[in-house]
Amino acid sequence: MASKTKSRLQSLVLAGFVALAVLLLLLRLFVFVHGHGRHKVGVAGQVTPVAMPAALAGTFGTEYRKGTDWDRRAWTDRFGDGTPDFLRLTDPADQAAFRQWFTLIADYEAIRPKAEAPSEITDCASLLRFSYREALKRHDDSWFIATGIEVAALPGEIRAWRYPDTPLGASLFRVRPGSFEASDAANGAFAQFADAKTLVERNAYLVSRDVRQAQPGDLLFYRQFGQSSPWHSMIVTRIGGQAAVVYDTGLDHGKSGELRRVALAELLDHPQPQWRPAASNPNFLGVYRWNILRGTL
Repeated sequence: MASKTKSRLQSLVLAGFVALAVLLLLLRLFVFVHGHGRHKVGVAGQVTPVAMPAALAGTFGTEYRKGTDWDRRAWTDRFGDGTPDFLRLTDPADQAAFRQWFTLIADYEAIRPKAEAPSEITDCASLLRFSYREALKRHDDSWFIATGIEVAALPGEIRAWRYPDTPLGASLFRVRPGSFEASDAANGAFAQFADAKTLVERNAYLVSRDVRQAQPGDLLFYRQFGQSSPWHSMIVTRIGGQAAVVYDTGLDHGKSGELRRVALAELLDHPQPQWRPAASNPNFLGVYRWNILRGTL
């Protein structure tokens, strides 16, 4: 009798080990299928999100933690323009929110007293950098206190991400040529500073040389040959009958420039033809759009 009981106990123990082994095998299979990110092109060329390379997981600051949503974003560059897909605002609502904040901020800086404008805005490129960065932040009470900006109505908030909470941290602008590679997030390919030439060549793309194709938040770029600082930019803040642009004149013979808001019609009839945003003007490079607005869902 004791022998039968012992034999039955051994059988139960063996069965338990077998069941446990099967369970572990199934668990490992599940992790392999669902936990290992490998990008693949699906329907209509859409890219399935790719997990962040493990080798880079420890190279970022407090804004990135392995296992967060950034791990599941697409570490790809479907347009080959140097901007990672995880930064692109592909939701039309996010794109609209960015455009509204970007133009609102630039407009406000152009009309506020010069003594109250941020000291970092000294030329056209710094106006772009400031407005771009601030548009991508969280716009809470502390932001309004810090910037002193006042708005009549709040635009919507960007939901995809907020500056500087990305694997790139505060280094928001692409400064090196080439398509985005995962290693670019930590090798200096992105920086906090970028001049006008770098902004147009590495962080924006040409839409048209017809200014009528511009949307609020688009950029007008010029190259004025023979000047010490030949690259110039303007922000389209409004379109239609009230179309307008905002820009900073930059330093002039050692004197600080000024922020201006000008009607597009006035600019098209500028007394100096090299500043007219017309296709017939060889100094006008065209209408450009930020890379993060490239593509939709």
